[in-house]
Amino acid sequence: MRGLLSVTHTPPRVAFSLDRRWQLNAQVALRDESFGALAYHYGNRRLVFLKSRRLVELVASLGDYETAAGALEALVPTEERAAYGRALARLATSEVIDAR
Repeated sequence: MRGLLSVTHTPPRVAFSLDRRWQLNAQVALRDESFGALAYHYGNRRLVFLKSRRLVELVASLGDYETAAGALEALVPTEERAAYGRALARLATSEVIDAR
């Protein structure tokens, strides 16, 4: 049978790259918590735990920098940048952050 399922085509998301400019998704609200913050996406209804105050600061200020790499350089110690870069990639997959 045809017509039982309708799939809306959505444009592909941009693959995460440290060389791109990123920002907190407009549909995401951050709620401060003692461990960091909760990020709730009102569009896809995902709840994501940000388990570091530094990660919360990084995510909240991404739009102030020309690239994610620039934000990492400014806000994260050198020895922790790889871990925070991986965290940003996961947040992009969860649509907490998006490319500008």
